[in-house]
Amino acid sequence: MSANPTRVLIVDDEENQRLGLAGMVAAWGFTTETAADGQEAIEKLATFPAHVLVTDLMMPRMDGFELLRRLAAQGGGPPAIVITAFGNIETAIATMHDLGAFWFLEKPIEPRALRVLLERAATQQRLAEEAERLKRELSYQGVLGELVGRAPAMQEVFSLIRQVAPSKAAVLITGESGTGKELVARAIHSLSPRSGGPFVAINCAAMPETLMESELFGHEKGAFTGALERRAGCFELAQSGTLLLDEIGDMPIATQAKLLRVLEDSRVRRLGGKGELLVDVRVIASTNKVLEDALRKGQLRDDLYYRLNVFHIALPPLRARMEDLPLLVEALLRDLNRKHNCRVVDLGPQVLEQFRRYHWPGNVRELRNALERAVIMAGDGMIGLGHLPPSFNRASAAPKVEEDGGVDQVRLPLGSTVGEAEKILIQRTLQHTKNNKTRAAEILGISLKTLHNKLKEYGAAEAE
Repeated sequence: MSANPTRVLIVDDEENQRLGLAGMVAAWGFTTETAADGQEAIEKLATFPAHVLVTDLMMPRMDGFELLRRLAAQGGGPPAIVITAFGNIETAIATMHDLGAFWFLEKPIEPRALRVLLERAATQQRLAEEAERLKRELSYQGVLGELVGRAPAMQEVFSLIRQVAPSKAAVLITGESGTGKELVARAIHSLSPRSGGPFVAINCAAMPETLMESELFGHEKGAFTGALERRAGCFELAQSGTLLLDEIGDMPIATQAKLLRVLEDSRVRRLGGKGELLVDVRVIASTNKVLEDALRKGQLRDDLYYRLNVFHIALPPLRARMEDLPLLVEALLRDLNRKHNCRVVDLGPQVLEQFRRYHWPGNVRELRNALERAVIMAGDGMIGLGHLPPSFNRASAAPKVEEDGGVDQVRLPLGSTVGEAEKILIQRTLQHTKNNKTRAAEILGISLKTLHNKLKEYGAAEAE
């Protein structure tokens, strides 16, 4: 027998017959369990996933017919060998055809025949399990962790993740907001030798400089007003694991210098502390900014950039891999149905077509948000146009920015940088919305806070 013996459940109301069969089958190297009737068999199968079922037909409480019917209704149980008394052969054959039994044996049972049938049934079950495994693998082609994509650009991302994960190298992940940068970081962590350690993420744009240092490096009691107790920072919390520095381009310059020292020495000093702590942490950084612009403007230290940019992974926007849209929708619907206890099966053809025409400025995050509302609205069945967010429908139909002979478009001077193009797009969108910043942020697929930060940045640049 194999290292993982075949599991056999024997169901018979006659105790001597049941125990005798179990002893004989166990002597052949199978793992056995017994049940006195169909009801007990169903209960046993919940904790003893049998490869083969050997069952009598005539039993009290729940007979073999009802047992097989129940298992068939649940999607089919293991291959069943039916034991039948002399004179019930026609019934046994009918059971095979109608209820999917594997074979039947007359009482008294001939041991050699039972052993041959057990081995054949076990082989059939193993083949069925292998086919199901291959089917699952095929259905999940284009999936890595929580990332989904069959487009060449995403397959390249998957390849880079698999290559860098086993190493200790720092990784820089770039891409627009909503493309899944944190999911890439989590995939790298889960495929790395550090997968058993913690994964800690910190958003460098979400807090002021003083709090940022405390979050990163920790602090001692009394280090500053309000520091009532010692607190470990993210580097300590991520010990033997992975630390994601999200939106690294927004980290204050003074903090960048302290971070660089930690990366070079692998030592952390808590705020207000006297000693240093040795840390073993893999650092991954991500940003939706064009870091070359941040370097040119002095917003990012050159030495920190080169220290973090050992291995670069660039995520494509959703509009650049629209062939992945059906696969993404399927994966997101499965997750959202589970989250909200809904039974939405698919998108209506008009919805999918509208999705294909849409620009998706907010990328996969925007797609998920649109689908989440639609799933809640629909509840079950198909998602129709009426289930989509009103802002989505308006954004789909609205002029993108300015009209030119009936065609809405943004004109950019040849040679414009990405930063300059971004500025022009924001300014033209504000013109289109008559300076309605909330509406402009919706069209651009960014948060209102991000829009205000961009405008503040442009104002500061013009004042220089």
